[in-house]
Amino acid sequence: MELLFGSNTLITKKMSQTVPLIVRLLASSVSVANRAGKIVRDIMSKGELGIIEKGKDDYQTEADRSAQRCIISSLSAQFPKIKIIGEEDGNENQTSDEYLVLDADKDILSLECPDGLKEVKEEDVVVWVDPLDGTAEYTQGFLEHVTVLIGISVNEKPIAGVIHQPYFKTIVGNESKMGRTIWGLKDAGVGGFTPGSPPESLILTTTRSHSNPLVENALQVMKATQILRVGGAGYKVLQLLEGKASIYVFASPGCKKWDTCAPEAILTAAGGKLTDILGSSYKYGATVSKPNKSGVLAAVNDELHTYAINRIPQELKDKLSA
Repeated sequence: MELLFGSNTLITKKMSQTVPLIVRLLASSVSVANRAGKIVRDIMSKGELGIIEKGKDDYQTEADRSAQRCIISSLSAQFPKIKIIGEEDGNENQTSDEYLVLDADKDILSLECPDGLKEVKEEDVVVWVDPLDGTAEYTQGFLEHVTVLIGISVNEKPIAGVIHQPYFKTIVGNESKMGRTIWGLKDAGVGGFTPGSPPESLILTTTRSHSNPLVENALQVMKATQILRVGGAGYKVLQLLEGKASIYVFASPGCKKWDTCAPEAILTAAGGKLTDILGSSYKYGATVSKPNKSGVLAAVNDELHTYAINRIPQELKDKLSA
């Protein structure tokens, strides 16, 4: 029996022909994200971060570069016709056998693919990659905020995603395990964690390091009882998924498509909603503009999302839509 993804999985060529593409791609993305997380930890442990300043308050490390090479190389080797867009400029076409991952998560492979996604072809798929979301936090020691993001879009809509937390610690017996991988698939649900109930009072999550008067104004009008200021779009959405916050508000054009594709896909699969500050959905096609120019507004359900949209002053919406 000839194995397709290596000895760590039991998938055969015959199975690869019966499991729909989207499920296989998500299963591979989970395994690849796990490896990327280990790369992030290994580079930190060596202490040679190789920091490059790409722009004002915008940094890149060796962990960003190596993790992206791992993700792009591994997914391209298995799915050569998909379009992959990574955050780190110059790495999009770089491949490396050093970190090549050809395994697929067997639990994901057993998922029942939603009917509307069974016929998706590689040419229909765009994958958005943020190899290290929260680079500033990574360099400053706020390691719990760091995530690896792999978002899968079809027809410009995010339909599946992976959020990996390299520094999430789980205690099993007397041993601790580092790393947690959360996934979501449209109309199939989420996995890798236990979703939390929304907090009883209104709690917001927002940026830790990129605030300005516009951002602060959007927060104040929500009348929240608490505001959590954390790093990384992936970690902010995790606050919603785990029931630590109700709404995620960022009234600024600072986020990019690779920041929100995976979190939006997972949040949507869990019953939540993510849009811009105007309430419009972002598109994730191969030729779209990368910046999320109208900010980010996400909530654990439609009701809270509608509440947040209605609280945003029209003047603020006009500024972000200009």
